[in-house]
Amino acid sequence: QVPLKPGRSLMDWIRLTKSGKDLTGLKGRLSEVTEDELAKHNKKEDCWICIRGFVYNVTPYMEYHPGGEDELMKAAGTDGTDLFDQVHRWVNYESMLKECLVGRMAVKPIAAPKGESFKNKMISIMLYFKSIVILVVFSKLLPLNLSLKYYDWFQTDSLITIVIYTKQKDMNAELVIVDCEDKRLRAEIIVDDYSYLVEVGGYCNFACETFSLLVSIAEKVRKVEIILKKKDKIHWKTLGQPLESHNTFIKRMDRGLFYRKCKLVSKKEVTHDTKLFCLMLPKSTHLRVPTGQHVYLKQIIAGTEVVKPYTPVLPFLPLDFKEPSCPDDAHMYLMIKIYSCGLFTQALDHLQIGDDISVSSPEGNLKKSQIQTSEELFLLAAGTGFTPMVKLLNFTLTEVSCLRTVKLIFFNKTEDDILWRNQLEQLALKDERFEVQFILSQPTKDWMGKQGKISSSLLSEFVKRSRRDSKVLICICGPTPFTEQGVQ
Repeated sequence: QVPLKPGRSLMDWIRLTKSGKDLTGLKGRLSEVTEDELAKHNKKEDCWICIRGFVYNVTPYMEYHPGGEDELMKAAGTDGTDLFDQVHRWVNYESMLKECLVGRMAVKPIAAPKGESFKNKMISIMLYFKSIVILVVFSKLLPLNLSLKYYDWFQTDSLITIVIYTKQKDMNAELVIVDCEDKRLRAEIIVDDYSYLVEVGGYCNFACETFSLLVSIAEKVRKVEIILKKKDKIHWKTLGQPLESHNTFIKRMDRGLFYRKCKLVSKKEVTHDTKLFCLMLPKSTHLRVPTGQHVYLKQIIAGTEVVKPYTPVLPFLPLDFKEPSCPDDAHMYLMIKIYSCGLFTQALDHLQIGDDISVSSPEGNLKKSQIQTSEELFLLAAGTGFTPMVKLLNFTLTEVSCLRTVKLIFFNKTEDDILWRNQLEQLALKDERFEVQFILSQPTKDWMGKQGKISSSLLSEFVKRSRRDSKVLICICGPTPFTEQGVQ
């Protein structure tokens, strides 16, 4: 993110979109845009961008974009869908940019092929190999007969059991997300970068409040069992009406985010400007956020849908890492800094106990195998960039026996900003593998520790191999300038 000029906040942008001002420059007319026409609008003072087939005039949005004008200009005059998905596909651009809509992209005519050219042959070969790759990924989840469905269901007088056959090694409850609400059952199974979905609706006789889920593994075929209690003891003829995405196996990036409403049950102060929010998941939801992954919170603010990512934490930092802690499937904890001028965090802070907030399914790229093969782990965190490190610490000190050293280098402005300082210091005394180093950029005269901002010279003091050939993993999280500087 970049600093924005005064009067260029998200709330200011929402006000501008509702002012009635013509933001497209087309006086309300929608038009069909060709590639040639789109390419002409590639300057800061005249910038159009295409996202998923729709063209937007983002010129008036330039000064309001949290990532800065240069980031928007990377897609100026072109199709920016891929770039958008890489950076923040979770943002509801349709809501944010609806007053900037120019129109649709024109569909390019496809010329009929005259004979099979060398180019066509090459395309056929590429598609053939691509189909093999897809089939290999499919085989982790499905039988080779792709015409079959990959789940089944059974019933007794009181229960419905849905079985999904995965063929996935190391199947665990973190890879299963189930929501049973509004007469709809949605069960998603994560397989690497793909997801398989069972989604049916139209039923009205599940007793969702007594819903339970069990992940079990048969001798040869790994499977997920979802057990639901019937409301009435009647025989079901069908599981339900298949919905649009039912029985599909696609990339997670293409699946889109799914939200469920959670209730705020408590808010506790962590520091002068940071609070620990406890959300209760619906009783009919099974969701565990894997280590290193995040969720998105969604709120409607002044009629505009606003979405922000947050990493769930534990309610406290365990000091005894002999046994893996039992997951709390009912609650989700989020450590959130409340910014005085932050539109989203101020809205969060004003939520009352019992209020609803929409929470997405988890996302993230960190693989536990990256940690399990490391001997030394360095965690570089700035401010609330500490939040992903909480579950990482819990996982590594509990379950990764090959790790000799786990070191947290924690950057903050002042002593008052340090999150869970006492817990971290107690953990360092309790577990000899763990070490924490606090570094302040704006310390008082009484501060006896290290000071400064992230730099090569400062990091070289702390990020060192204990052995020449040891396998090291470095994880970093914080504001974008901090992360970029750290990676550099």
